[in-house]
Amino acid sequence: MNSVKRYLQFVQPYKKQIFWTIVIGIFKFGIPLLIPLILQYVIDDLVGGSGTVDERTSQLIWLMAGLFILFAIVRPPIEYYRQYFAQWTSSKILYDIREKLFSHLQQLSLKYYANTRAGEVISRVINDVEQTKTFVITGLMNIWLDLITIVIAIAIMLTMDIKLTIVSILLFPLYGFSIKFFYGRLRQLTRVRSQALAQVQGYLHERVSGMPVIRSFAIEKEEQERFNYENEHFLNRAIDHTKWNALTFSVVNTITELAPLLVIGVAGYEVIQGNMTVGTMVAFVTYIDRLYNPLRRLINSSTTLTQSIASMDRVFELLDEKYDIEDKEDAIEPAHLTGKVEFRNVHFKYQDNEPYVLKGINLKVEPGETVAFVGMSGGGKSTLISLIPRFYDATEGSILVDDLDIRDLKSQSLRNQIGLVHQDNFLFSESIKDNILIGKPHASGEEVIEAAKAANAHDFISSLPNGYETRVGERGVKLSGGQKQRVAMARVFIKNPPLLILDEATSALDLESEQFIQEALDVLAKNRTTFVIAHRLSTITHADKIVLIEDGGITEMGTHQQLMAKKGNYFNLFQIQQLE
Repeated sequence: MNSVKRYLQFVQPYKKQIFWTIVIGIFKFGIPLLIPLILQYVIDDLVGGSGTVDERTSQLIWLMAGLFILFAIVRPPIEYYRQYFAQWTSSKILYDIREKLFSHLQQLSLKYYANTRAGEVISRVINDVEQTKTFVITGLMNIWLDLITIVIAIAIMLTMDIKLTIVSILLFPLYGFSIKFFYGRLRQLTRVRSQALAQVQGYLHERVSGMPVIRSFAIEKEEQERFNYENEHFLNRAIDHTKWNALTFSVVNTITELAPLLVIGVAGYEVIQGNMTVGTMVAFVTYIDRLYNPLRRLINSSTTLTQSIASMDRVFELLDEKYDIEDKEDAIEPAHLTGKVEFRNVHFKYQDNEPYVLKGINLKVEPGETVAFVGMSGGGKSTLISLIPRFYDATEGSILVDDLDIRDLKSQSLRNQIGLVHQDNFLFSESIKDNILIGKPHASGEEVIEAAKAANAHDFISSLPNGYETRVGERGVKLSGGQKQRVAMARVFIKNPPLLILDEATSALDLESEQFIQEALDVLAKNRTTFVIAHRLSTITHADKIVLIEDGGITEMGTHQQLMAKKGNYFNLFQIQQLE
C-alpha cells in the first residue's frame, strides 16, 4: 500500500473539497433512505389505517407534495454539486500528478529514453494516471458515502426489528473473506494487463512514426504479424484478468443475493405469526435493497480500486526512475561563460558492464577556437561532444569549462550557454516561429526574423503560405532537410550561446542546401568556441584544431596543414575523400 500513501500526498491539498463533497453526498444518499419509512407509513397508517377515506386521502396528498418538493427541487442541486466537486477535485489531482511526471521526464537522462519506448512512457502518463481517478472518486468519496449509507440503514433497521437486522448482516463476514482472497491476485493481474497494453501502445507509436520506412520497404505483412503478436499478448493478459474478475463477481454476487432471501423468509414468517405488520415487512425488505445496493457498489469499487492501485504502482515506478545527471546542492550558476573547455583524462562507458567508449581524452580548447572531431563512424565522436552539455557524465576524469568542473555547475545553466545543431534536428509540429523561439522563448518577433535571416532561412519562410506561422507537421515533415536545418540553426542564432556544437550538421544535405547552411555556420561560429563533427573533411580545413578519434582515443591532433604534412591516418582519410 506504499503507492496509496504516496498518492495521498497529491490528495492532501484538496482534503477540504473532498470533505465537503462527502458531506453533500450524505444528503444525496440519505434522502432516499426515507422511502422505506414512508412506504411503511402509507401501508400501515394510510392504506390500512382507521381514519376516514377523505382524511387518509388528504394526508397522502400532503405527504406526496412534501416528497415532490424534497425530490424534485431540493435533491437535484445536491446531486449537481456532489458530481461537480467530485469531478473537479479528481481532475485537479490528476493535473498535479501529470505536471509532476512531466517535470520528472524532463530530468531523466538520455540513457533512459534510449532504453524505453516513447509509447510506454505516454501510456503511464495518460492511461495509468487516468485510472487513478477512480481512487479519488470511489476510494476517497463514494466508499465513505456507501459505508455511511449502510450504517444509517442498519441503525434504522435496528429500531424496526433487531432480530431481522442481525439476519440481514449475517453474511457480512463472507464479504471480508472474499475481498481478501480475490483482490490481491486481481491487483497483480491488473498490473500485468496494464504493462501489456503499454507494450502495444509503445509498439504502435514507434510504427506510426516509422510508417514511411514500412511503406518504402513493403513490409506491411511482416509488421502486421508483429503487431498481431503484441496485440495477442495483451489479449491473453486481458482474458486472464477477465477470468479472475468474473470469478470474483460470481462469488460475491451470490453472497449478495442469498442475504435478502433469508430476510424475506424470516420477515414473512413474522407477519404470518402476527408479530409484524405488512408495512414493516415491506419497509424492511426495501431497506435490504438500500443496504445491499451500497454493498454491491463497495464490491464493484474493490475491483476498480484494485485496477487503480495497480496503475498507481506503475505511475510511481516511473517517478522512481533515478536521475543519472543530478546537480550538487551547492552547484554554481555562471552568468556567462567565455568558452574555454578542457578535457582531463576523460574515460566513458554507457553501462558498468560494458567496455569503455572513450579512453584517456585530453584536450584544451581556448575561447573562440573551432575544434573539429573526425574519424570513422563508431569511434566515439558523438559520445565525446554529448559529455559537454552533460547529457552523460564522464565515468572517469573531468571536463572543465572556464576552469570549472561542469559537475559543479547547474546543468540547466550550462546547457543554456550551449547551442547544438545536429544532423537530423527535431522540429515540433507547431509553427516555424514557435520552433525558432525554442532558442529564446520570450524573444520578440523582430529577433525571430533576424535569427532566420542569419540562418539563411528568412527567404524560404516568407515564401510559405502562412510565413512564420506555417505549421511544420510532426518532426518537421512538411519541410525539406535543408529547410529544417536552417530553422534549427535559427534557434541557435536567437539563443546566441558562447559554446557551439555542430554534429555533422551538413552531411545529409544536397550541395545547394549545404552551401546555404555552411555560409550560416561560418557566421554562427564566429567568436564562439565551436565543436564540429564532420563527415566531409573539406568543410573543416579552416578549424583551429582537428582531432582524429579512433577506437575511443585521440590518435592525431593539429591544424589541417600539420596533419597533412604528418601523412598519418587523417592524411589517408582526406586523400580517399578527395578521390571520391
